[in-house]
Amino acid sequence: MQNINELISRMVSYYAGDPKRIQHFIKVYSFAKLIGEREAIDAEAQRILETAAVVHDIGIKISEEKYGSSAGKYQELEGPPIAEKMLAELFYPKEVTERVCWLVGHHHTYGNIEKIDHQILVEADFLVNLFEESAGVSAARSANEKIFKTKTGKWLLETMFLKS
Repeated sequence: MQNINELISRMVSYYAGDPKRIQHFIKVYSFAKLIGEREAIDAEAQRILETAAVVHDIGIKISEEKYGSSAGKYQELEGPPIAEKMLAELFYPKEVTERVCWLVGHHHTYGNIEKIDHQILVEADFLVNLFEESAGVSAARSANEKIFKTKTGKWLLETMFLKS
């Protein structure tokens, strides 16, 4: 199994000088890991989930350069080829890389979430984005109703944003 810490180190170097982006992916990774483990997903799905959580926003840099925007649609378009290259350099298996790249290309797509790794990645990213964007209680309630499905993700959302 590839060392997740090597991937994290590569991503820290990739985002050198941008602590906001580094802290964002570290937080998403931590929440994704926690949710996946508490939901007892299988080991391969957990490995893919954690890998995708680390690289999920890898397309932001090029999106900002090419389009002057970090909008989700640009991240989903530009991120997979960069993630594929980084994972290949670290000798990730093809099937893991393919799924991770698919997740990178769909982590802002909330309709038709069919697999648990996608659901958990979206939930982890939402947890971090709600905080980083200082979203209000109404946004958290809406996400709870429309996005969150896992027991652990709902618990985290409710505990962090909906308890007084």
